[in-house]
Order: sequence, then C-alpha cells, then structure tokens
Amino acid sequence: MSGLKNIRGRRVPAQADLRRRWQVIFDDHVIALRWSSTGQTLAAAAISGPISILDSISGTVQHVLPGHPGLGTTDLDWHPDGIRLASSGQDGQVRMWDTASGQEQQALAVGAAWVERVAWHPAGDLLAAAGGRSVRLWATDGTLRHTWDTHASTVADIAWEPNGTHLATAAYGGVTLWQPGQTELLRRYQWQGSTLVLAWSPDGNLIATGDQDSTVHFWYVASGTDLQMWGYETKVLELAWHHSSRYLATGGGSIPCVWDCQASANGPEGSHPVQLTAHSAPVTALAYQHWGDLLASGGQDGGVALWEPQRHNRRYAWAAGTSAVTRLAWSPDDTRLAVGYDDGTVAVYSITPEVARVPRGKPRRT
Repeated sequence: MSGLKNIRGRRVPAQADLRRRWQVIFDDHVIALRWSSTGQTLAAAAISGPISILDSISGTVQHVLPGHPGLGTTDLDWHPDGIRLASSGQDGQVRMWDTASGQEQQALAVGAAWVERVAWHPAGDLLAAAGGRSVRLWATDGTLRHTWDTHASTVADIAWEPNGTHLATAAYGGVTLWQPGQTELLRRYQWQGSTLVLAWSPDGNLIATGDQDSTVHFWYVASGTDLQMWGYETKVLELAWHHSSRYLATGGGSIPCVWDCQASANGPEGSHPVQLTAHSAPVTALAYQHWGDLLASGGQDGGVALWEPQRHNRRYAWAAGTSAVTRLAWSPDDTRLAVGYDDGTVAVYSITPEVARVPRGKPRRT
C-alpha cells in the first residue's frame, strides 16, 4: 500500500495562458465530449439529452441530434470511421447516428432502464454497452453477439483493452475480463469495494481503477497482483495514463497526483506521487495528450491547468472558466483541448505545436 505524502508544490504564476479559439453555450451540463478520429468534428452531449455535432475549427453547430430526450444522455463514443456516433441514455437504449446527415441509424435495447457506458471496439466491428448488471455486445449491423450478466452489481464502467482483445468491466467486487466469442468470463480481479471508473494502461499491462472509498487500485493483468493507493480526499473518478504507460494521473481531491508506475520493481508501491497544486476546489477531469507529455486538469473552480509533471510540478498554463469543468478532451493531433462546463459551455483552446511537445514523426492515436 502507498499513501499520499503531504507535499504541496509551490504555487507559481502561470507561464502562459491557453488561447480560446471558440466557445458555444448550450442549455445544460455537458456530460460527454468527444473528438472524431479526423479531428474535424466534436460531439457534445447535454445531460438532458441533446447531442450537438460541432465543426471543430469554427464551433459551428452542424447538427443537433435528439439523443435521449426526456430522460437524458449518459455517454458517447465515435466509431473509428469518424462518421458514426454511438450514444447511451437513461431510456435504456443505445442509439447509432450518422453525423454526416444527422439521422439515427439504429436503436438497440440493453434490457435495463439506464445505460451507463458505451464503447466501440478499436477496430470498429463491435459495440459494447453497460446497463444495470449486464453488458451487451453487438455487431455493427445491430446483431446481438453476447449478453454478459453475471456482475454482482450495476456495471459502472467498461473499457476495451488497447489492442481490442478483451473488454474490462467494473462493478462492486472489482474488475472482470471478457473476450468476444466466449460466453463465460475470462478472469476476475477481486476486491471488496465499489469500483467507479477503470483505465487500461496503453501497453495493456495494467488496469487502474478509481474507487468509492477514496482509493486507487492497480492490477497487473498477467499476474493478477494488485496494489492500493490511499489517502485521497474524495472518491476517485479521474484517471489518465501517459502514453508511455509509466505515469498515471489521478484526481480524488483538489491536487492531482501523478504516480510513477515504474518507480521500482514493485511499481508505484511505496513511492510518493508528484502533486500538482493550482485548483482551489476538487479536480473533476484529467487528460494526458495522446502522444505528448502535457497533462490537462479541470476543477470545480472552473479552472483548466496544463502541466508537464515528468519535468516539474509547476503549472504551465491556465484558463479560467465561469463554472465547474465537466469534461476534457485532446484533439487527435494534441494541439487543441476541448473543455465542457457545468453551465453548458463548450470551449476549444489552442496549443502551439511547440508547446504541445508532440514528438516529431510520432503517429497520432485517434
């Protein structure tokens, strides 16, 4: 086990400000915010249901999809083709949209009143959704492939392994691995507590979870060995991996923490994280660049900070907002940062290629 050592980074003036390219204001809290694979389009869902398809350069609204009206939208995920968009909602449905035309293509029932998460397979040939204690898997034509319903409680989160081999699901009692083509579970990583969110390391070797009891768990996928990090101020809902799989950023309070998962042969166990001080209220969102070293953090104070935690714990840039940050998302080329806010604002900030620090010649992950 490892706890958070009370070392606060010295608060320093920001070295630069994020430059806002555009902003639009919708009627309600932004619950989901996703870039298409091309970087040309941004999808933003309001908690009340509507989904706006935006031109990422100008912020012009191209379509407003009805989403899941009346009850509300919960999640979004783009198909790798950058045209099809899947949404989930409190109406028990997963809906597929053609964002070029703005038309609904399919509606798929999950068998529960509320669908929490939706996730396309990296290859785009399968769509997974979590509703109640079940996870369903469909082919792109809507054919149901699997219903995995042996979870002990409501499934809080799902995520595909980066290479697409397995799907991980999080519920009370830990994390379960599933493999398309198999009806029975592949493996269970057990823990007696409520797991809220999960995130695979990009190399697929580790699964991290944020938990209700203000802890973070790491599981080594091959061995099943687990570690627990404790001492957070609040339950942990924010996780972000660096592209190298070495560093994991976590929320769970007003100070983001960055763990070195290769600190020793035992991973982060026994180490102390880098702590990043800038926010005056709990952190609500974290996002590492796809291929660069910058970490973005957003908080209930409305502020968005940029950090380069592998070098130091000083804030690199800052943008002030008028309400709590709800979502952060980097563009596929890592030069723009989209921010969703509690008051319905969606803003895109630009980062120059020099500031973005994206290695030259590095392929962009979409």
